[in-house]
Amino acid sequence: MEIYILRHGIAEARGAWTNDADRALVPEGKKKLKAVLRVAKAAGVGPVQILTSPYRRALETAEIAAEELGCEGKPIRCDALRPGSEPEEVWAEIRGFKPGEQILLSGHEPLLSHLAAFLLGAPSLRIDLKKGSLLRIEMDRFGVQPRGVLRWYLTPKLAVAACKT
Repeated sequence: MEIYILRHGIAEARGAWTNDADRALVPEGKKKLKAVLRVAKAAGVGPVQILTSPYRRALETAEIAAEELGCEGKPIRCDALRPGSEPEEVWAEIRGFKPGEQILLSGHEPLLSHLAAFLLGAPSLRIDLKKGSLLRIEMDRFGVQPRGVLRWYLTPKLAVAACKT
């Protein structure tokens, strides 16, 4: 199984909203996100399913990913991807997918970097997951304690540079 972890793009400032869940992506966030997804598509990313936090910015990110990557199904809202959730909750949601499938998760920090560390079997690993970044983990153990291999990590800065060449 290939798991793609996508942090939501740049969103409206926190102070503009009384409810954090309602913050939307800003145009710059959408632009950088699309650059990341174009590079990802060229690298063969084509998830069978996208799971997303129900928060607006993550949901918008997931919808853009579905469009850019040609994912046939609509993103599925997943409460385990809400801020404050634990990596084990997310793992419980995705363990049911088939070993050969690609899935993409759209959500928030610090959950996503903690999830990546958990999936890599290195819970103390620290990952600086930038907004709009995408990483690929290839899973080779699916038990209660998963084990995967980090194959790559793509930031918006790298993607924008790649799109200019």
